Amino acid sequence: MGFRSFAAARLPAALSGLPGLAKNAPEATQAEAASFDILLHRLAYLPKADIKRIREAYKFADEAHLGQFRASGEPYITHPIAVAGICAEWRLDAQAIMAALMHDAMEDCGVTKTELIERFEAPTAELVDGLTKLDKLQFSTKEESQAESFRKMLLAMARDVRVILIKLADRLHNMRTMGAMAFEKRRRIARETLDIYAPIAHRLGLNEIYRELQELSFQYIHPWRHAALSKAIAKARGNRRDLVSRIEKDVSKAFAESGVKVEIQGREKTLFSIYKKMRDKHLSFAQVSDIFGFRIVVQDLPQCYLSLGVLHQLYKPQPGRFKDYIAIPKPNGYQSLHTTLVSPLGTPVEFQMRTETMHIVAEKGVAAHWLYKNKGDPKAAQQLGSRWLQSLIDIQDETRDANEFLEHVKIDLFPDAVYVFTPKSKIMALPRGATPVDFAYAIHSDVGDHCVAAKVNGEPVPLRVELRSGDVIEIVTATGARPNPAWLSFVRTGRARSKIRHFLKNLEQEESRELGQKMLAQALRAEGLALPSLDDEDNDAAQLWQELARWAGNRHVDELLIEIGLGRKIATIVAKKLARMLAEQGQRPDAVMLSMGRFASDDAPAQGQVTLDGSEGASVRLASCCRPIPGDDIKGYLGRGEGLVVHTAECQVGRRLYQRDSEHWIAVAWAEELTRSFEAAIGVLMQNGKGVLAQIATAVSSAEADITHISMSDEAQQRETAEMQLLLSVRDRLHLADVLRTIKRSPMVLRVWRIKP
Repeated sequence: MGFRSFAAARLPAALSGLPGLAKNAPEATQAEAASFDILLHRLAYLPKADIKRIREAYKFADEAHLGQFRASGEPYITHPIAVAGICAEWRLDAQAIMAALMHDAMEDCGVTKTELIERFEAPTAELVDGLTKLDKLQFSTKEESQAESFRKMLLAMARDVRVILIKLADRLHNMRTMGAMAFEKRRRIARETLDIYAPIAHRLGLNEIYRELQELSFQYIHPWRHAALSKAIAKARGNRRDLVSRIEKDVSKAFAESGVKVEIQGREKTLFSIYKKMRDKHLSFAQVSDIFGFRIVVQDLPQCYLSLGVLHQLYKPQPGRFKDYIAIPKPNGYQSLHTTLVSPLGTPVEFQMRTETMHIVAEKGVAAHWLYKNKGDPKAAQQLGSRWLQSLIDIQDETRDANEFLEHVKIDLFPDAVYVFTPKSKIMALPRGATPVDFAYAIHSDVGDHCVAAKVNGEPVPLRVELRSGDVIEIVTATGARPNPAWLSFVRTGRARSKIRHFLKNLEQEESRELGQKMLAQALRAEGLALPSLDDEDNDAAQLWQELARWAGNRHVDELLIEIGLGRKIATIVAKKLARMLAEQGQRPDAVMLSMGRFASDDAPAQGQVTLDGSEGASVRLASCCRPIPGDDIKGYLGRGEGLVVHTAECQVGRRLYQRDSEHWIAVAWAEELTRSFEAAIGVLMQNGKGVLAQIATAVSSAEADITHISMSDEAQQRETAEMQLLLSVRDRLHLADVLRTIKRSPMVLRVWRIKP
C-alpha cells in the first residue's frame, strides 16, 4: 500500500507572490521553457519522423517571430515553446505540437494559411487557423470582438478538440507569466479567464488546468484576499497536522487489515474554492470545514465500493453526503465515489474513491486519451465532449449574432448538473435549475417545439418547475403546439434558448411576409391592378418579381415582402414601381378594382387597409400606451423594423408619431369575426376595507372577463380610499362597458374608468 503525504499532494494552485508566480508554476521555469532541447526531451514518446517535422515547425516559428519580444523582455519564441511543452505533458500528437509552436504565426507574423498547407500539410494548417484570433476584422465594441473570437474558437473546437487543448495551454502559460504586465491589463485577462476559459476546461474534464486557471485568476483579480487566505491556510495546516496524521494512520491500518491495496493521497481545497464557498455561503474561514480531504486510488472498479465499505466501518458517514459518480458520471467524464465521514474530533472529512484510470481522466479530461501510450485516439477524446461540442454547432446554426451565441454558451458552462431519467430509464445530465422545457429540447427540438405539459414522477407540474436529480420526466406534446416566448424567462440551457429564439424569429418572418404580401396587394389594388402570381412556375411573373426585388435592393422576393411587413419599406412606393413595370408589360388599371382599392381618409396616405382579427401574431402589435380593443377607431404605424404597431385614433403618442413620420401610417380596421380576447387597462377608486379586492374580482368574473394584472401603490393601505389599476381581458368595447358597469355596482367602489394616455 502506497501513501502520499499532504505536503507532496498539495495542489500547485496554492501559490503566492504575484510577480514571482511563474517561478512556482508546475514543471518548468521560464528558462526551461525557452530551451527547445527541454521540449525535445519531453517529446520522447513520439517517433523520430514526427520529431523531425516538429523541429522544422520550430525553425519556421523562430524565423517568423525573429525580433519580437514579450512584455518581460524575453524573445517571443519562448512562449510557443512553453505552450508546446504543456501540450507535450498531455502526450498530444505531432500535428498538435507543431500547431502549438506556430499558433501565433498567422496572427502576428503575416504567415498565410496557404503557406502553412504547403510547408506542413492541411491538418496542421487547420489547427493553426482555428487558433488564430480575428484581429483583422473591425468590431464596434470590445465585447463584440471578444464574443466573435470566442465563437470562432468554440466552433473550431467542435471540429477538432485539439484546438481548445492548445488554446487552453496558450492561456495557461500567459496566466503564469503576466507579472510584467500593467495591473489593469492583468486584471482584465484574469477576469476573462475566470469567466470563459476556466469553465471550458472544467466542461472538458481538464481539472488540473481548471484549478490552476482559477487560482491564477483569483491571485490577479484579488491579490490581497489571495495573500490573506494563503496565510490562513498555512496556519490551519499547522493546527490540523495532528488530526490529519491520526486520520492517515487510522485509514492506513483499516485498509491493511482488509487486504485492499490502495494509494492514499492527501487533498487540499484550492484557495479560490475556499474563497468562493466563503463568499457564496457567507462563511468565515473558521467555518469552512472541508479544507482537507483524502483520495483513495484503487486497482479496479469493485475495490472502489469495497474501500467505501471499509471507510464506513471506520468512521460514521454523514447522511445525504454520498455521491456515486461512477454509476452516473458527470457530463465531462468524471468518475469517483464521494463520501463525507465524521472524524474522531467531530469535523467532517471528505473521501474520494477511484481507480487509476478514473484518476487520470478526472485530472486530464479529454487530454487523458493521449496519455495512454500507443492508444492516442483523437476520436475517443472527441466523443467525451461530443454532445456539448455538437450543441455548439446547433446553436451556431440558429444564432448569427456573436454576443447572443456567447450568452447561450456561457449558460452551458455550468459546472453543477442534475441527473434525470426519461420514462425508459435513460439518464440525462442538465444544468442545475433546468426545467421540463430544457429536458424536452435536450431530447429533440421537435419535442421541445410541440411541448404543452410535463409530468415529474407521474405528477403533472408547471413547465417552469426546477428539476431535481432522480426525477423521471415525461413530456406531453401536441401537434399544433408551438414555443411560447415566455419560456425564455426560465429555460437554463443554451440549446433550449437558441431553439426557442430561432423558432420565434422564423415565425415572425413568416407572419411578416404574409402581412407584407397583404399590404402590397392592397396598395396595388389602389392603383387598379391585381398582385401578380408569386408561383415560381410562372416564368414571366417570377422574372417580374426578381426585377422588383433587385430594384428594392433585396436578394429575393420573400426578403422584400418581409421588409414591407416589418415597415422597413413602404408598400405604396413598391406598389407604384410594380404598377409601372406591369404597365410596361401592357397591363392597364381596372376601373372596378380602382374604385374598390381607393378609400377615403382625411389624413392617412392611400396605402390600402389592413384588417385585424387577432390572429396576426408577432408581426402586429397593439400599442401598450393606449391598448386598443375591437370597437375603437384605430390606425397602424409601420415602425422601422418593428412590424405594424396599432394605436387608437385618439392616442396622443400616436398623434405625435404621425406628425413626425406621417408616411409610415396606414389604415387598419377590425374584422367582423375575432379569434381572441384583448387587454384593456382600467382604474378603480375604492374605499379601503376588508374584502374589497374580492368584491371587484367577483364582479369582473360575473361579467365574463379575466384579470391579467393588478397594481396598487404601497401607500394605498394607509388611506381611506385607494386607487388600483387592472388589466382586463375583454372581447371588445361593448364587453368592456358591461364590465365597468358591473364593477361600479360594488358598494365599496367610488369610481371606475378606462385608462387612456
